Amino acid sequence: MSRFQMGDMVFAAVDLYNEALDEGGASAIPDLAPDELLAAQGTRGVVVNVGHAQESPREEIYLVRFELDAEGMLSEPIGCLVEELSETRG
Repeated sequence: MSRFQMGDMVFAAVDLYNEALDEGGASAIPDLAPDELLAAQGTRGVVVNVGHAQESPREEIYLVRFELDAEGMLSEPIGCLVEELSETRG
């Protein structure tokens, strides 16, 4: 069973960055610069989907939309591993 379910409120356990995929400038989220901060540690978000990578079917990936501002505007979904998320802001 998944640690987090769709609709669960979570927090970034670490700073999350747009992962650089190669030295040519490609990144996990193409419209953003490689290594750009996506969500700072402690940022609140909501799980919008749960899945796994085709290469690692036992490792769950959580799609999370993190808050962008004080008004609660949400980011585009970001794929996170369980160790990158926390149930508390701490």
